[in-house]
Amino acid sequence: MMQYGRVDGVHKPVSRLALGTMIINTEVLEESFALLDAAVELGYNTLDCAHVYGGGNSERAVGQWLTARGNREQMVILTKGCHHNADRKRTTPFDLAADLHDSLARLKTDYVDIYMLHRDDPDVPVGPIVEALNEHRDAGRIRAFGGSNWRHERIQEANDYATAHGLVPFTASSPHYSLAEQVDDPWGPGCVGISGPHETEARAWYEATQLPVFAYSSLGRGFFSGRITRENFPGIAETMDQACRTAYCHEVNFQRLDRALALAEEKGVTVAQLALAYVMNQPLNLFALIGAANRDEAEANVAGAALKLTEAEVAWLDLRRDHR
Repeated sequence: MMQYGRVDGVHKPVSRLALGTMIINTEVLEESFALLDAAVELGYNTLDCAHVYGGGNSERAVGQWLTARGNREQMVILTKGCHHNADRKRTTPFDLAADLHDSLARLKTDYVDIYMLHRDDPDVPVGPIVEALNEHRDAGRIRAFGGSNWRHERIQEANDYATAHGLVPFTASSPHYSLAEQVDDPWGPGCVGISGPHETEARAWYEATQLPVFAYSSLGRGFFSGRITRENFPGIAETMDQACRTAYCHEVNFQRLDRALALAEEKGVTVAQLALAYVMNQPLNLFALIGAANRDEAEANVAGAALKLTEAEVAWLDLRRDHR
C-alpha cells in the first residue's frame, strides 16, 4: 500500500513514491495516459516533472492528462526549472520566472505544488533567489519550493537568509540518493548526491533537519533494475543508458549490486524492490523519484517501498559491515 508524507506549504498528502515523467510525452500520448492512470489507481498522487524533460513535451503531456481527467486538485505536481544550458548557468531570478511561466502554461495550471531549482550556481548570492521564490509563492504560482542538486550547506545558507529576512525557507530538496553512490556526474558538473561514505555529513544534516528529500535516480538510472549484473555488463555497456554507465557502473557499486542480488533472492523479491527498500528504510524524511514503464513496474515499486529491512541488512548492503 502506498505511504504518504507531508511537505510544508503543500496542503495535500504527498505520496512517498513520485512517478518520474521523463518518458511521458505528447508523441506517445495514449501510452502516457495509460501509465498515469495506472499510477493513480496504485496510490501515486505525486508527479516528478521538469522544464527540460522532452523539450517541454513531458510537461505538455501531463497538462493534457490533468485537463482530461479533471484531477488537478488531487495531484501533487513537482516540477523543476533553472537548468543550466550549453551557454551559461541559469540560476537567476529572470530564468526562474521564465521557466516557471513556461511550466504553468504547459501543465495547464495556475500553480505548482513543489517547485525545485534544477541546478545551483554557488557563485551567485543566494538572497535574490530566495526573494524571487517568495515572490512567486506570494503570488500563488508555487506552494512550496526547494533545490535539486543543491548542497546542504547552500540550502542552510538560503534558509538562514530567509529566517533573517522574514521569508519562507526551502522546504524540500532533491539530491541523488540510492544504494549506488554517484561516482561521476551523470550529466556533467553540478550533480549533487548524498550516497556513499563521502556524504556522511550531508545525510546527518538531512536526518537532523528532517527536510523532505526527493531522491532522484533512486534505482541508479536502472543500475538496480535487475537487467544489469557484473557478468553481463561488459556485453551491454555500449548500449545502456549513458548516465547510468557514467555515474554508477563502478566497482564499488557492483559490490553493492552483488549483495542486493543475493539478499533479493533470499527474500523472494526483485533486486529493484530491494534497492528501493534500502532507500525507504533510512532515517531520513524520504520520498523516492522513480520511473516505471508500465503498470506492473509501478505496482512492483509500491511493494518494494513497503519492504522492511533491518539496520544490519541496510549496513551490509551499503558495505558498511561484513555480516548481517
